[in-house]
Amino acid sequence: MKRMGMIFRAKANKALDRAEDPRETLDYSYQKQVELLQKVRRGVADVATSRKRLELQLTQLQGQSSKLEEQGRKALALGREDLAREALTRRAALQQQVSDLETQHQTLQGEEEKLTLASQRLQAKVDAFRTRKETIKATYTAAQAQTRIGEAFSGISEEMGDVGMAIQRAEDKTAQLQARAGAIDELLASGALDDPTGMAKDDITAELDRLSSGSDVELELQRMKAELSGGTAKPAIEGGAASQSAQPQDRPDFHKR
Repeated sequence: MKRMGMIFRAKANKALDRAEDPRETLDYSYQKQVELLQKVRRGVADVATSRKRLELQLTQLQGQSSKLEEQGRKALALGREDLAREALTRRAALQQQVSDLETQHQTLQGEEEKLTLASQRLQAKVDAFRTRKETIKATYTAAQAQTRIGEAFSGISEEMGDVGMAIQRAEDKTAQLQARAGAIDELLASGALDDPTGMAKDDITAELDRLSSGSDVELELQRMKAELSGGTAKPAIEGGAASQSAQPQDRPDFHKR
């Protein structure tokens, strides 16, 4: 079971490696970083909203405190010490709330500053990653195109390999047909095969035809020479016979006889 699990994981890893595109992985990583940056920015906005709400509450409480203080003074001026004491008591409670809100306000303000600084740093990292991502993607695309061009030129790519195999098969079939046609011509000429159309000739007829065509060429050549020299043309065969009949008269032993 362990071996089966290891084999399955190895094959799955190999299949995933073939299917993985580094450009898509980089785009996905960049998208996740952008989403994280948006969450940080929303956090900064939420903290700023809470801080602003506390500021409004502080302003309201401070206004009420000032109003109670003014009411206490008026009550003392009118001789109503009890009303002045009540106003000051309420003012003291409001002051305690104001103090607590100021503490919360300082805490929120500190958190807001930290989140704002973190957001700025994260923004810088995201921008740097985007620049590096685009550079890597462009380099990968260029390398992939260069590899495909090199494979095409060298003939090791799958497409060019199929084309090369098709050309090789066509050349092999053409050579085979040419060899077969030549062999059939040789067999017909030698008489080893019979021509069903009756157009093939045996070797004796072919040789006679060749000699006859050569004799016709010699006769035509003698006629053309005679025309060029201005004399009458005589057949080459008659001239050969006359020369043979004159040869015995030219020999010395013929005159002696």
